[in-house]
Amino acid sequence: MITFDRDVFDGFIFDCDGTLADSMPLHYQAWSETLALKLGRPSDFTESIFYHCGGMPPRQIVARLNHDYGYGLPVDETAHEKELRFLQLIPGVGPVPEVVEVLKQLGLQAKVAVASGGQTSIVRDTLSHIGIKAGPNEIVKFIVGSDQVKHGKPAPDLFLRTAELLGVKPERCLVFEDAEPGFLAAKAASMAWIDVRPFRANMAAAGRY
Repeated sequence: MITFDRDVFDGFIFDCDGTLADSMPLHYQAWSETLALKLGRPSDFTESIFYHCGGMPPRQIVARLNHDYGYGLPVDETAHEKELRFLQLIPGVGPVPEVVEVLKQLGLQAKVAVASGGQTSIVRDTLSHIGIKAGPNEIVKFIVGSDQVKHGKPAPDLFLRTAELLGVKPERCLVFEDAEPGFLAAKAASMAWIDVRPFRANMAAAGRY
């Protein structure tokens, strides 16, 4: 069970993929299939490497693959095709019950947002599929995707922008995350964070690094 002192914080920020939504295996499937089509062979992007990139924007991942493996992939095109493939896989996404329960317990009066390395529209679709809506009359007040900031995780931009929208000082925010880039981003933003991985009953083996 995830526990924390609620009175210490004024704002609560949740990552989406791997935190609220059990979507990471399907994101990896989308990456694997897209890269294989672009390269004409299986890529070197292993599941373990993928999980270490958790929370990074798709364009940033493609750029990293080009740098590390000399692929020369068109960054925007490859990232876009990967996202289109993931959209086809969204029906297979389920919730992470242990984290969704925390979200629900915060209630409508809490200042809550979702901040994700994904594109805002795709994050919204993912959350909607698992029954989580966003808006002024919902528990989640804002969704902030990597397309809304200049630098994605592990830079602090995403979390700082989210705190600004919530009207909460960064140091009074608590972040729920599942990947190293997210932890680094929270630290850089002067925010406390909880690693949700130990609380997940079902998690891909490669995600248990």
